[in-house]
Amino acid sequence: MTSELTLLVLRLAFIIVLWLFVFFIVYALRSDLFGQRAKRLPADQQQSAAAPPAPAAAPPAPQTPREQTPRTPVPPSNPDAPATRLVITNGAKSGLEMPLGDGPLTIGRSNESNLIIRDDYTSTHHARLMLWNGKWVVQDLDSTNGTFVDGSRVTVPTPVPVGTTVTIGTTSFELKR
Repeated sequence: MTSELTLLVLRLAFIIVLWLFVFFIVYALRSDLFGQRAKRLPADQQQSAAAPPAPAAAPPAPQTPREQTPRTPVPPSNPDAPATRLVITNGAKSGLEMPLGDGPLTIGRSNESNLIIRDDYTSTHHARLMLWNGKWVVQDLDSTNGTFVDGSRVTVPTPVPVGTTVTIGTTSFELKR
């Protein structure tokens, strides 16, 4: 009798653990495919968020040749200096420039990412860009569709030279000084 009761309890425990495993997998797939739910703003904040941006200042008038001041020669920059900004060259945010600090920059669809890329080919936590020994390095965070540096898929933390194209999903960017 005791062995039958023990066997029944073990079977029930196994079924419960199996269903918990299935629910965790479904939850992880759902959050990776659809992201987190957006929260609705209160009415007063919705109006300010929907307000059109202020018009940009008019570009300066072109100078005539006699108004131009002579340029002083600019010394060549240090070729070993790390990049200071990230420029998106292709994708939905094309033309966006971001300053690079000293800390890591996370890239993905998550609202917690420093650079949020919302497309079907970008994972929630896709990649990390970090300064390591004075050089910028990109690390793929086990993304589904991969991270590419100059057309080659990244499997280990890979240095990103200035001006080299990094592709994540449908977005490409370069590091600039």
